[in-house]
Amino acid sequence: MTDRYEGSFYGRRKGKPLSPHREALMDRELPRLGLDLARPAPARLADLFNAPVDEVCLEVGFGGGEHLLHRARTNPRVGFIGVEPFVGSMAKAVTAVVEEGLENVRLYDDDAINVLDWLPAASLDLAYQLYPDPWPKKRHWKRRFINAQNLTRYARVIRPGCQFRFASDIDTYIDWTLRLCRDHPAFCWTARTAADWKTPWEGWPGTRYEAKAIREGRVGRYLTFQRL
Repeated sequence: MTDRYEGSFYGRRKGKPLSPHREALMDRELPRLGLDLARPAPARLADLFNAPVDEVCLEVGFGGGEHLLHRARTNPRVGFIGVEPFVGSMAKAVTAVVEEGLENVRLYDDDAINVLDWLPAASLDLAYQLYPDPWPKKRHWKRRFINAQNLTRYARVIRPGCQFRFASDIDTYIDWTLRLCRDHPAFCWTARTAADWKTPWEGWPGTRYEAKAIREGRVGRYLTFQRL
């Protein structure tokens, strides 16, 4: 086994056992919905989806799936790739996608760097990373997914002129991300007023992590970076 490098996925993958229904759905449907990284990515990412889509977006670490599923429901002409290694969260998303018949969602249940390295260059119209694990202890900051190496991965796959969006309620992670994006030649922070980073994006459904932050007295920040 090779050593993990900083910025790859850390943390537990399993929580409570799945119900028999969800376990059966995962066994049957995730192979159909999941990305097959053993095969080359299609030159036209829209070909990944059964539905006709005009754009393709990526969400890394979709957690409870509230944002991913809401966007997929309300934007049927947009294809969404959702990455989430935690089994319980993936099972929830698979259940919703199957039961609602969403044909514009593809999923991946392992480390997001694998997807970022697999995607063709300049193939995404938007990428999200929302309320990621903040690794709040300073000695663990090197485990944060946002780093110079992974920003370069994002930059490679996001079309010039399109956006990378990041949200967090942890001040040190907000500052960390702003500094790294400021220093990265491929990204520019688009904020012009405080409202631009204090206000969620249009159509924002909220997430369980945002709700938890609000209950605990923290405030979410919503950063938008343009791919230069």
